[in-house]
Amino acid sequence: MPDLSAFPITKRWPAKHPELLQLYSLPTPNGVKVSIMLEEIGLPYEVHLVDFGKDDQKTAEFLSLNPNGKIPAILDPSGPGGRPLPLFESGAILQYLAEKTGKLLPQDAARRYQAIQWLHFQMGGIGPMFGQVGFFHKFAGKEFEDKRPRDRYVDESKRLLGVMEAHLSGRQWFMDDDYTIADISMLGWVRNLIGFYGAGELVEFGQFKAVGSWLERGLARPPVQRGLNIPKRP
Repeated sequence: MPDLSAFPITKRWPAKHPELLQLYSLPTPNGVKVSIMLEEIGLPYEVHLVDFGKDDQKTAEFLSLNPNGKIPAILDPSGPGGRPLPLFESGAILQYLAEKTGKLLPQDAARRYQAIQWLHFQMGGIGPMFGQVGFFHKFAGKEFEDKRPRDRYVDESKRLLGVMEAHLSGRQWFMDDDYTIADISMLGWVRNLIGFYGAGELVEFGQFKAVGSWLERGLARPPVQRGLNIPKRP
């Protein structure tokens, strides 16, 4: 039985099954990337809810695992060399899990890096820009009288959706017929933009037909549906 007692995070979130990968998360667009991935690859895991309402992410125990204070984070008791591996940043976790299991990342070197480039596209563009649209359209930023900040992020989000549209036209997934971590990284964000953020009309989502079809295909996958609801909010 693996001993995870050296990791302070297990004091606040004890592992009932320390032999399993430990996931610390919340069902946000970044959080669900990893739960979707775990459901897709069928890797057993134990999930722990990091409740932002209680500032769990600011506790010393959580910061010991992710000093940046963000979800998701994992603790894999069976990491490289058989040693436990703590890991944060959703993109890094997706790539690690893909390489660990040999799933959802092309084996061909060129195609592998092409998939990773789209993962970085999400990390550097889709997440930050869509998140700002959410802030200025749904949350505190909506009260600002000056709409120029909101419109800046709306315009950039539309541009990014246009990049996605051009690439997905005539393709089923970002890597043609291969569903990969590139798709997983973006599904929750596009879903949130038009759903939870209610910004579909604002970004004129209806014009992005290929993106809409891709989103429907992705959300129809049973592992995606399961992953979107893990962990459950309190």
